[in-house]
Amino acid sequence: MTHTHTGTHADARARVYDAVVVGGGAAGLNAALTLARARRTVLLIDAGRQRNAPAHSMHNYLGHEGIAPADFLAIARREAADFGTHTAEASVVAAKRGADGIFEAALDTGAVVRARRLLLATGLVDELPDVPGVAERWATEVLHCPYCHGWEVRDRAIGVLATGPVGVEQALLWSQWSADITLFTHTAPLPDDLARARLAARDVRVVEGRVSHLDADGDRLGGVVLADGRRTDVDRLVVAPRFTARLGGLGGLGLETAELRLFGQVAGTHVVTDPQGATSVAGVYAAGNVTSLTETAIGSAAAGLKAAAALNLDLITEDTRRTMAAAAGPAGGGGV
Repeated sequence: MTHTHTGTHADARARVYDAVVVGGGAAGLNAALTLARARRTVLLIDAGRQRNAPAHSMHNYLGHEGIAPADFLAIARREAADFGTHTAEASVVAAKRGADGIFEAALDTGAVVRARRLLLATGLVDELPDVPGVAERWATEVLHCPYCHGWEVRDRAIGVLATGPVGVEQALLWSQWSADITLFTHTAPLPDDLARARLAARDVRVVEGRVSHLDADGDRLGGVVLADGRRTDVDRLVVAPRFTARLGGLGGLGLETAELRLFGQVAGTHVVTDPQGATSVAGVYAAGNVTSLTETAIGSAAAGLKAAAALNLDLITEDTRRTMAAAAGPAGGGGV
């Protein structure tokens, strides 16, 4: 990864980037690349906590089908660096707009970086059901997205762990990839007659009762064990995480967030933006999973480009206004 060495804290505070991009996943890297290609000075802050790091491969990313996440990141980082993007391996611990209108971000390295604009691509945190074995097998044998993993586990025995109404919808969705689907009601309300009829139409089995833990067959997932001791063999388990926008250290910006509900269940929180990625705070943009909880990597990359383009246009508008005001001189009146 390309590093930026800020020297003394005074030197770091003296430099003002056109944009600081927080987050080094697909959205952040594509935003940084877009801005660098627009001849902007860009600092990418990457804490190295990419959400898909545990996964073996990425899918439905045209031109990169099946690539390992680490290999994708290596390519993307190199491309962004080729156009002059600086990168700091760090986390933001505090952020604010200064009295001069410039944003300041304090990093866990002790440095403070400054920028005219911020673009947040910090992603989200997957809050998993509290069932022993789920977290340990997350993104390998415990899954949530059939478009990310469905083809690879087609025709396997797949269990769906329900924690709310979305469990029924997940079971129906995953039945497109396998005819061997079992819905574990766990902590969700029991399916009503209509839901049971829908599940039966897709040959989805329903197992009632609270799940105790996942059982291993050697070093692989073997089955789901209920609190009463019953065990059902499965090769993979589908869960519905709660997706929470990753905003650690960014609270001082005052961003507007909102809950997202899916099928009557709170799916998580996200940063509110307009279609171009502008947040409720002037000068702050956001892209990727921090704004769209269910977006895949290719969609996050596209969102990073769109938000970066909007940010660049925002800077052009500001630069034009300042130049016009300076040319008019004191007689022209007006501020900048």
